[in-house]
Amino acid sequence: MASKEPENMRVLCQCGAIDFRTAQPEPLEVYFCHCLECRKQSSSAFGISAIFPTEGTWPPPSETLARMKMWTRPSKTGGTMQCFFCDTCGSRIAHVVTLPDGSLKETVSVKGGAVEGVDVTGARHIWTRSAIVDVPEGSDKASPEA
Repeated sequence: MASKEPENMRVLCQCGAIDFRTAQPEPLEVYFCHCLECRKQSSSAFGISAIFPTEGTWPPPSETLARMKMWTRPSKTGGTMQCFFCDTCGSRIAHVVTLPDGSLKETVSVKGGAVEGVDVTGARHIWTRSAIVDVPEGSDKASPEA
């Protein structure tokens, strides 16, 4: 009997209006981000980001994308960060960076709370110099891309 391939991860908002799958069955990396921006967007001590390849993950199907709103801000790399959220319940779904040349960054940050079954074992703590909770010894004081 052939083994069943694992399914790609399901992304859901709080009300269920946003529902799509990622490009692969697990994220490339998972971060607990302690930067002020992530603390604000999560209304918590840190944000959780599950990093997936942009290709195949973003954009989601057009009927799903139509149920999202977008807010933008400058990214730390000189591009634009597009922050997508459900237009019904307000749950943050993903951050997509458009680079200065207009192309999309190769990875998309899907908000960890929206990823069904995400495993945070081994997740890295980043931007810990602005942390307001205890973090593991040796955590990144800045971004892994800095």
